[in-house]
Amino acid sequence: MKSSNGRPFGDKGGPDSPVEQQGGRDPAPAAAEAAGRLRHDDPWYDALASGWGELDGTGAPAPAVPPARAGEATARVGDVYLEVQRSAAFQEVRSRYRRFVVPGFVVFFAWYVGYVVTAQTAPTLMARPVAGAVNVAMPAGLGQFLTTFLLTWAYARDARLRRDRAALDLRWNTQELTRGAKGGEW
Repeated sequence: MKSSNGRPFGDKGGPDSPVEQQGGRDPAPAAAEAAGRLRHDDPWYDALASGWGELDGTGAPAPAVPPARAGEATARVGDVYLEVQRSAAFQEVRSRYRRFVVPGFVVFFAWYVGYVVTAQTAPTLMARPVAGAVNVAMPAGLGQFLTTFLLTWAYARDARLRRDRAALDLRWNTQELTRGAKGGEW
């Protein structure tokens, strides 16, 4: 690794990391292949984000988004996503999402607008003392923060208990179906 003035870090002047010792290549995949072990490709890996700042085999920057495959495979992959979107499992995940988000949004938005409207239209009510120098507006304003945190916690809990497992199953099945539509390629 080199500093901004071009001099190497450390006393020895040599490469500091195993990646630099391998000429910019990561030695882990090569070592796994050399040892005869199969690599497991994670279906959740985000391929679009993997090419940022990396070089392709020719030394030029790799494109951020791989070019689309032309032909029948692309059409088959599109059909897979349409089939998944029309499935009962996908519709169930979407309806569970809407059953939480729509009422949660309505209640929270009404509470927020009610606070703002009350503060503007009834300043004497908001200025009424509750305890000492604390007036009605202060606990109501802090209540806005509290309800934000509570709604966030409730949303995360609802997603974890009612939607995440089904959504991950859908994603896994979609990955398997698109792999089959592409002829086993990644």
